Amino acid sequence: MSRLRQARRVRHAAPAPSASVSRLRRLATRQTSMILLVLVFTALIFAVLSPAEFATTGNARNVALDASVLLVLAVGSTFVIITAGIDLSVGSVLVFSGVVCAEAMGAMGGNGWGTALVGLVVAVVSGVAWGMFNGVLVARAKIPSFVVTLGTLGAALGLAYIMTDGLDVRTVPEALVEMGIGRVAGVPWLVLIALAVAIVFGVLLAQTRFGRHTYAIGANMQAAERATINVKSHLITVYAIAGALGGIAGYLSLARFGTTTIAGHATDNLQVITAVVIGGTSLFGGIGTILGTCIGVLIPVVLQNGFVIMGLVPYWQQVAVGAVLIIAVLVDQLRRARASG
Repeated sequence: MSRLRQARRVRHAAPAPSASVSRLRRLATRQTSMILLVLVFTALIFAVLSPAEFATTGNARNVALDASVLLVLAVGSTFVIITAGIDLSVGSVLVFSGVVCAEAMGAMGGNGWGTALVGLVVAVVSGVAWGMFNGVLVARAKIPSFVVTLGTLGAALGLAYIMTDGLDVRTVPEALVEMGIGRVAGVPWLVLIALAVAIVFGVLLAQTRFGRHTYAIGANMQAAERATINVKSHLITVYAIAGALGGIAGYLSLARFGTTTIAGHATDNLQVITAVVIGGTSLFGGIGTILGTCIGVLIPVVLQNGFVIMGLVPYWQQVAVGAVLIIAVLVDQLRRARASG
C-alpha cells in the first residue's frame, strides 16, 4: 500500500467529533447561559439589599477592575484545562514575572513608555519561559501536569523571594502607574486590556484550527494523535500561552498597585481554577469557552464585593464560592454521563 493511501486511511480513521461530544458542547453552552443567570441573580440580590452602595457605576467599575487581572490568568488556564491539564503555577508566574519586570525597569531608570514597554517584553518572556518549561515536562517527560505545576508554583515564587529578599519592588515607571489608574470613557484601561485579551484568545479558541486541536486533545488525546495532530508541540504551546498571560497579568498587577505585591497572590491559582470551572470548562477536558470563563471570574468577585458592602464576614465568600465550585463540578459530571449514556 502506498504512503498516500496510508495517510488517507489515517485521516479517515480519525472521525469527526462524535455525537456525544457534540451534545456535550451544546450542554456546555447551556451551562454558560445558566451561569450567566446565576451572576445576574446574585447581582440583583445585592442591588436590592444595598442599592445605594452596590448598584452604582463606581461599584461596577470596582468589580470589573478587581476581575481584570484574574481574567487574564483565567483565559490561559481555560486553554490548559480544556486539554485535560491543570496549571497551579499561574499565581507564582504572575509574581515572578512582575518581579523580573520591575527589576528590569528599575535598572533602566526613567518613567516613560520606553521603559514601560521594555518591562512588558520582559514580563511576557519570563511568563513564556515558565510556561514552556511546564509544557515540555508535561508533553515530553510525561509528568502529570498537577505535579509539574505544583513544583513550578514553589520554584517561581521561591525565586521571586530570593531576588527581592522578600521585599516588594516599587520601581514602576509613572507612565505604567498612570495607565493603571487611567480610564477611557469611564472604563479603566486594565478592564479594556483584559477584555481585549479575552476577545483575542476567545476567537483563537473558537474559530481557528489551533482551537479545534485544543478541544480534540482534551476530548481524546489518542484520537487526536491518530488524526496527525502534533500533540506534544500543541501542549507546549498551550502552556506557553498560559505562561505568557501570566506574565501580562503580572505587568497589569504592577500597573494597578505600583508595586509587586508578592504576598498578595497566594490564592490566585485556586481563584482562577474555580472561575474557569464555574464558567463551564470541564476538568476532564474537551469542553469550555472563554465567554464562560469571563462569567465565572465575575461571580466570586461580585460575591466578595457584595459581602463587603453588606458588612458580612468575608470568609462567607469562600464558603459560597466553594459551594458553587462543587455544584459546577457535579453538573459537569452529570452532563457527561447524560451525553455518553
